[in-house]
Amino acid sequence: MEREHISASFDVELSELRTRILAMGGKVEVMIAGSIKALVDRDTALAERIIAMDHEVNTCEVSVDEKCLELLALRQPAARDLRFITLVLKIVTDLERIGDQCANISKRVRELNEEPPLKPYIDIPRMAHATGVMLKEALDAFVRGDSDLAVKVCKDDSFVDDLNIQIQRELLTFMIEDPSTISRAMKINYISKSLERIADHATNIAEMVIFMVKGKDIRHTIA
Repeated sequence: MEREHISASFDVELSELRTRILAMGGKVEVMIAGSIKALVDRDTALAERIIAMDHEVNTCEVSVDEKCLELLALRQPAARDLRFITLVLKIVTDLERIGDQCANISKRVRELNEEPPLKPYIDIPRMAHATGVMLKEALDAFVRGDSDLAVKVCKDDSFVDDLNIQIQRELLTFMIEDPSTISRAMKINYISKSLERIADHATNIAEMVIFMVKGKDIRHTIA
């Protein structure tokens, strides 16, 4: 009876970890969308709020890390449970880095909003939407243990990579034709690269989900 009680209690704690990851992921999803909305709408106040949210994400990371280490020490999990907790420790790191990228994007937005617009933003919002979907699906795959959805996320990364290359080429043309655009173009290029890195972090999460479900490391193997 005591062992059943301990097992049930452990299950509750693992469920709590899932909830914390989703809450942290929700904050980060808001940051991705908000940072690009601040860019498109030239909303510096929103950019400042997104920068401030990075502190909340950092706090979430510390809290989840502490809980994971506590479970490893007190519960001594094995097999699938050990993989799950190890995965959570890695996911929070990726989520925290996504938060950093969003804060950095918002800092560039703050600077861009002080200058005349270089061009209408079309591909950057498309890229941000794609990265947001990738992150959401990666977290959904984590919660459901859905390796097929995780594989889809990994494959979707190529779409974001292609958009990033397209944006860089377009910005290079702007800079060659009119050197006065270089400062603005470089900041937009920074935002594009940050979104590409966010997609990479979402891919990392998806790859780890596949490892959790199948016990198979597929990093660098999905074309």
